[in-house]
Order: sequence, then structure tokens, then C-alpha cells
Amino acid sequence: MKYVFLLACVLLLRVAPVCGQDLVYEPKNPAFGGGNTFNYSWLLSAAQAQNTIDDPAAATTQSIFQQDPLKQFEQSLNQQILSQLAQKLVGNKFGASNQGLQEGAYTVGSYQIVVTPNGGGFSIQITDSNTGNQTTISVPAL
Repeated sequence: MKYVFLLACVLLLRVAPVCGQDLVYEPKNPAFGGGNTFNYSWLLSAAQAQNTIDDPAAATTQSIFQQDPLKQFEQSLNQQILSQLAQKLVGNKFGASNQGLQEGAYTVGSYQIVVTPNGGGFSIQITDSNTGNQTTISVPAL
């Protein structure tokens, strides 16, 4: 029995030849010097899939080019009318124009404009019906 035990120990503790190889580091990302260039598209798509932040500049640029031409025309027309209103304001204030502003309520696109006289001057209240934003301009008399 003693011989069988010793024989089993010798067989278990027998030294076998050891084989191995050199370990070589290879980066995955091609941007970090030497990575496989075929990994680039996979890494980019994985990063874009994880990105949850929208670029506001891209959305603005995209919306300008995809806007309806009639909507652009309406906005341009509104800007021109508001510009003429501003010119009349300045002309009435500084005497460059004799016609001045007429009292009343005007609707220009989505803007409600109310002109009212007050103590020799006048005030203009502009309300955007889409957002509810309101601006009041007071022009005193000279």
C-alpha cells in the first residue's frame, strides 16, 4: 500500500514541460496609436447610440432648411411691418415724419399691437398670441 501511495504521489507531482507565449498589447481604438482601423465605425456608432444630449445648433440649422416657404414668407412680412412701426415711432419722436402713429389696435400675424395716447406721448403694447409674451413701449411727448 505504501508503494501505491508513493507511486500516486510521484505521478501527481511529476513535472510536465510548460509552454507559453509572449503577450502583445494591441489597442482597440485607432485614435490611440495603432488600433485596428476597422474598429472605427463600430466605436463611433456605439458612442452615438449612448449620446443622449441633443445639439441645439444642429436642430436650429436643420429647422431653418426644413421650414415651410409660406411660414418663412409670413415671418418676413411680420418683420417688415414691425420694422415700419419702429420707423414711425422714431419719426414721431424726433419729428422726421409728419404722419406719426394712429391710435388703435392692429393685428400683424401672431402679434396684437395696441397704440394708445398718454399725456402728450403714446404707449404701444405688443402681445405675441402664440407665447403670451408682452412688451410695452412708452414714448413721451417732446
